[in-house]
Amino acid sequence: MGKRMFRSPVVRAGLAAAVVVAVLALYWFQPWKLVTDTYVDEALPGVTPASAAPIPSSPTPAASAAAPAANEILTVGEFVTHEHRTTGTAEIHRRADGRHQLVIRELNTSNGPDLRVWLTDQPVLPGTAGWRVFDDGEWVELARLKGNKGNQVYELPASVDPRDFRSVSIWCKRFAVSFGAAELTRA
Repeated sequence: MGKRMFRSPVVRAGLAAAVVVAVLALYWFQPWKLVTDTYVDEALPGVTPASAAPIPSSPTPAASAAAPAANEILTVGEFVTHEHRTTGTAEIHRRADGRHQLVIRELNTSNGPDLRVWLTDQPVLPGTAGWRVFDDGEWVELARLKGNKGNQVYELPASVDPRDFRSVSIWCKRFAVSFGAAELTRA
């Protein structure tokens, strides 16, 4: 009796459709990422406090507008939780060579199917109110999130002026939601 049931074209089509739906759901939601972690421990750039940076003896106007003599932290913020519990610190550094980097220290968030690192011009709102605000204004995607735990560094493109942005979001592109975000304030 059992073998005859699977010979029916309707049953086989229904079974095939159920398998296709299950495979698509697994691809879309990637539930195994809820129980797996990716650790990153990149070397973090050294910085000199702005007050300890050497001052040239006779600065020229062009030299005063040039890059600092040492790496500086321009802005800093603590991550707050949105869709998933998120902790850590975000910093924008100006390198001695004039480039800018986003440094994420001690990040701890959930893994997700399509996580990105965004700089945005939106304020960080606590709780569910802040889940979906970051794609409302100006934003720039720096890269895919390297890992959901640890220390990581992202280069800002030369065309990006960090003064135009006020927050960092760990953004789930697939579901258009922030896992967590940090409001950037002057260091």
